Amino acid sequence: MRTLIDLPEDDMKWLDQRAAEQGKSRAALVREAVTQYRAETPQSKDMSWLDDAFGIWKDRTDIGDAVEWQRRERASWTRPWDDDYEDVKAEFPDLFDAEDDRQRQIYLDMKSGRL
Repeated sequence: MRTLIDLPEDDMKWLDQRAAEQGKSRAALVREAVTQYRAETPQSKDMSWLDDAFGIWKDRTDIGDAVEWQRRERASWTRPWDDDYEDVKAEFPDLFDAEDDRQRQIYLDMKSGRL
């Protein structure tokens, strides 16, 4: 299929110079550029990257059980003012320290109007 494109003069000169250096036609270089651009650009309708990523961690041995690792990572995001602080701390007590508890108490005091 043929197409016409408008290019700035500087780009056209550059393209002609590259074509001469490589012994190719201007059209061949444009075709190569489009092919390379397509390969580097994720296609919104092309979800093959999702299929490629599915199960990518299944064989990892450095994290132990993947589900437990993920739960622990998410638990580490818990902050003293989060509603689930007590539940998460009960399940993963090593992720929290005395300063977290102090901040939790300040939050609860503020919430109840004691501060």
